[in-house]
Amino acid sequence: MNGVNEIRSAFLQYFAKNGHEKVASSPLVPRNDPTLMFTNAGMVQFKNVFTGIEKRPYSRATTAQKVVRAGGKHNDLDNVGYTARHHTFFEMLGNFSFGDYFKEEAISLAWNLVTKEFGLDKSRLLVTVYSEDDEAARLWKSIAGFSDERIIRIPTSDNFWSMGETGPCGPCSEIFYDQGEGVFGGPPGSPDEDGDRFLEFWNLVFMQYEQISADERLDLPRPSIDTGMGLERMAAILQGVTSNYETDLFRRLIASVEEAVGSRAEGDALASHRVIADHLRSTAFLIADGVLPSNEGRGYVLRRIMRRAMRHAKLLGARDPVLFRVLPTLVAEMGNAYPELVRAESLISETLKLEEKRFLTTLDRGLTLLNEATADLSEGGTLGGETAFKLYDTYGFPLDLTQDALRSRGIHVDLSGFQDAMARQKAEARASWAGSGEAAADGIWFPIRDRVGATEFLGYETETAEGQVAALVRDGAEVMHAAAGEEVSVVLNQTPFYGESGGQVGDTGSMTGEGARFEVTDTQKVADGLFVHRGRVVEGTLRVGTALELEVDHARRAKIRANHSATHLLHEGLREILGTHVAQKGSQVAPDRLRFDFSHPKPMDAGELAEVERLANAIVLQNSPVETRLMAVDDAIETGAMALFGEKYGDEVRVVSMGTAQEGEKAGKTFSIELCGGTHARSTGEIGLVHVVSESAVGAGVRRIEALTGAAARAYLGEQDERMRQLASLLKVSAADVPRRVEALVEERRRMERELAEAKKRLALVGDGAPSGETGARDVAGVSFVGRVLEGVAAKDLKGLVDELKGGLGSGVVALVGVADGKASVVVGVTPDLTGRFDAVDLVRGASEAIGGKGGGGRPDMAQAGGPEAARAQDAIAAVEARLSAA
Repeated sequence: MNGVNEIRSAFLQYFAKNGHEKVASSPLVPRNDPTLMFTNAGMVQFKNVFTGIEKRPYSRATTAQKVVRAGGKHNDLDNVGYTARHHTFFEMLGNFSFGDYFKEEAISLAWNLVTKEFGLDKSRLLVTVYSEDDEAARLWKSIAGFSDERIIRIPTSDNFWSMGETGPCGPCSEIFYDQGEGVFGGPPGSPDEDGDRFLEFWNLVFMQYEQISADERLDLPRPSIDTGMGLERMAAILQGVTSNYETDLFRRLIASVEEAVGSRAEGDALASHRVIADHLRSTAFLIADGVLPSNEGRGYVLRRIMRRAMRHAKLLGARDPVLFRVLPTLVAEMGNAYPELVRAESLISETLKLEEKRFLTTLDRGLTLLNEATADLSEGGTLGGETAFKLYDTYGFPLDLTQDALRSRGIHVDLSGFQDAMARQKAEARASWAGSGEAAADGIWFPIRDRVGATEFLGYETETAEGQVAALVRDGAEVMHAAAGEEVSVVLNQTPFYGESGGQVGDTGSMTGEGARFEVTDTQKVADGLFVHRGRVVEGTLRVGTALELEVDHARRAKIRANHSATHLLHEGLREILGTHVAQKGSQVAPDRLRFDFSHPKPMDAGELAEVERLANAIVLQNSPVETRLMAVDDAIETGAMALFGEKYGDEVRVVSMGTAQEGEKAGKTFSIELCGGTHARSTGEIGLVHVVSESAVGAGVRRIEALTGAAARAYLGEQDERMRQLASLLKVSAADVPRRVEALVEERRRMERELAEAKKRLALVGDGAPSGETGARDVAGVSFVGRVLEGVAAKDLKGLVDELKGGLGSGVVALVGVADGKASVVVGVTPDLTGRFDAVDLVRGASEAIGGKGGGGRPDMAQAGGPEAARAQDAIAAVEARLSAA
């Protein structure tokens, strides 16, 4: 029972048997402390429980917590590989009491575990206590039987823990193991305490006070316990080795490194093997928890860790990417305890290959330039800051790698000069923003972006977190606070809120903290990575520096995620049905519906739309995982990934894949692969249902479909079904017979309309009261004249009627005014024998003036016009008659 996995399991089971709730490790990106870069202790996820802000359904807990210490206050990066116990990633085993048990039970539980369960030799154990903590010293005497010599009182802050300048605090008691005289070092508190002989492996924190101010400390009403045992250290003790790197887990990882690089872990190469094994763990777990390499914040620290490991792989002789080859060993060793490693294995592997491939090029070039720049420097020399910055800025060689590469030669870097060069570059960049299109419009944001850095986006992995207010903007100017009722834009150091981009709308939700509440009505992404949260302060006063609990509107985000994933399925469905000429030309992904614009030269028919829907819903029913990988743009496109219209891509992109094609040339292959920075459903089944509600033209060669998903689609189809039932009831047929019955009614209506039109024509030809076969003409100035107003006769039918009446007259003039839809149309016809005396165009213009029209046109024998004043239709007939009389 001394393997790493066995020790972890035994620890958790021991405390579970003693009434503790087994709580899963929290992510490495803290969700409840915006001031921390990474989770650096087991108590981080319980911080709000200890302070009383949060309540849990249990009063005692146990965890195996993932921890990274590679940035900020806790930074062990430079020591990793060169010491026996430093790591960037390690596991902290812990037990916690939230006002339940206190010192006596905590010490008893610890003593029984290490001596009875783990079987450590009592004679090789000793403890430290805070110098003023007589109670802890007394308990160790009575429980462990220790003499005063083995209970070492420490008067410094090493044995007094505090959460901050104010808040919960209390004395500590650390347990040490004597590794024997063969290891250099002395007991804690001695001049040689920094040696490794006496190894501290467990720290018990007795949280019994609350620090009110620098001068005031009160007793807590419910004292609590927070402990932390280093799993790697305990494994080394139980396995009888003096280095964590000699434990079973690291032996297997290092053996895998040896195989990947073709180099033995011995001599000068030993440190490099250890660096790779350690850094692979932190890299894999950070990527699994949503951190991706970048040039800002957590992503920069990750890239720094990765590149340090890659440089050591290069030192071992690797010419091609190798770290991803060691990953399966890590997943096999730790995947059972941490299933997120298994879920993210493909993403981790792709990210490792991408970074290492790019970095090998940077490394070769950078090392050559670095060697040239330091050729004249000897041990103790200093590389100029300007040179170090040029390597970084022009050739992409990071500062930390410059320092690491020079470390073995004893050469330092002028950090002050490096920072000065960095500051000058930023000042020049700021000056270039003014007056340049987008930059001018975002003038307020660029200085903020330069000062506070890009916003860390946490929203791929979580929809709740904590963030710290970095800036407030009201009415185009920065302010330090905003009161209730004021509308303001909030910039945070980190956020789970998605900023509108790539067609996906921005998130809404709420922020609360320190008596303030802010309702987020929109989130925008501006100035190269700054997330701006727009909304209104609804309670209290919001201030710069305030730590806030952030909560995205979960229901709204879920609908957006489903709709975004659905656009990908529809995009591929359109390409499958219409052809590969289909390309996205724009989109909008909102919570209530989605819109997708695509290139296609003609309207889609109902059958094509149905097929696209069928393909999309087949993938929905697969309920397959929606997978995300990080890749180089060119590599992504080579794999078949499609780029989104209007999206700007950097060197690295997120590639979203979903579904397995069941038919056609892609059968058995991934259905949809796209470059996309948006948020997506975790599995296609979360989309629920895809239903296209419309297809229309947007412009020349561009079509648009609008669709609904999930509950919205079901509601829409339910409404359609209810309408069908109502129709069936009205028509007194079954729902299946409704189309046939409606078709019959439509045809019957058309027949009746034709018969009515014919009846109107016959009535027009004979005139009111005229005997059948007669025109009803009258004599006007010696000319036969037929003039009539026809209600409900359309303009298109008038010419035919005029021709028939002219034929019946033989010689004469015909003027017909049709009235329909509140408008009047006039047609005047003159028989051929009279066109020398009367011009139809002249006659129709007179009629047009009478009904408010403007002129008319045609030939001497037939002309037409119109006007808006249908009520004066009879005046139009009179106007034609008057012109005949005057001729």
